[in-house]
Amino acid sequence: MPFQPRVVMLVPAPNYTENWQPALARKAAALTGAGLIVEQRVWTDPGDLSGYDLILPLFAWGYQRDVATWYALLDRLETDALPVANPVPVLRWNSDKAYLADLGTKGVAVVPTVEVAALDDASLADARAQLGTEEVVIKPAISGGADGTHRIAAGDAMPLDALGQRRLVQPLMPGILTDGEYSLFFFAGNFSHAIVKRPAAGDFRVQEQFGGRESGWDASADAQALAAAALAAAPAPPVYARVDMVGDAAGKLHIMELELIEPSLFLHHAPDKGAAFGHAVYAAI
Repeated sequence: MPFQPRVVMLVPAPNYTENWQPALARKAAALTGAGLIVEQRVWTDPGDLSGYDLILPLFAWGYQRDVATWYALLDRLETDALPVANPVPVLRWNSDKAYLADLGTKGVAVVPTVEVAALDDASLADARAQLGTEEVVIKPAISGGADGTHRIAAGDAMPLDALGQRRLVQPLMPGILTDGEYSLFFFAGNFSHAIVKRPAAGDFRVQEQFGGRESGWDASADAQALAAAALAAAPAPPVYARVDMVGDAAGKLHIMELELIEPSLFLHHAPDKGAAFGHAVYAAI
């Protein structure tokens, strides 16, 4: 009988409200199709993980809401030398969007970003001046699912949840409203598929819970090259990756973020329905 490795997907706590089950079913189907036995553990209290051939934080959704527990889990995985994909140094690096500055210093085109240690009216005004725009988007440095993300035009009041908090300030990229946000997917370093996500009318957020919608996209050579350059800057090669990018007023693409922890992979848009993903995970064992 062929060897069937046991892998565990870390999933949200039962009180997590976002609908993650359909995406889990697609990922699990791709993994079992590759010959893996798939189990689940809640990421906030996973218990003994030593018996698995690979630990996959593919559904550690909500980690940005319990950062201390998340970093404690990473410390434990690293101290116990447990097999994890993506590797713990990649997960740690990707947890904080300060990595955008790292990408920028390595010559990767990223969305212009000003980091503010404690946001107030004065520091927001200074960030706007540095960016050369009045309309900006602010977001926590450790964030997901557009939590704490706000669009602020000239004259808008400071969101109370951001006042005095560490925040990233970015220009509202025109491409998000005209063309949408592009996502490219890579497994074991190989390009798989791409989608474009568009916000609902009157919104700038592309997530499904805010009315966003997605469709398949034929990724250009320039988009694939930009994504590959961004991934090459990671601390180690990721087994799975989603690269989000958006265009500026001239249509030039910029990296918005790398999703190397718990990305939605939209495997139903992959030509092979996720077979390459399953094989990449199997090969990582």
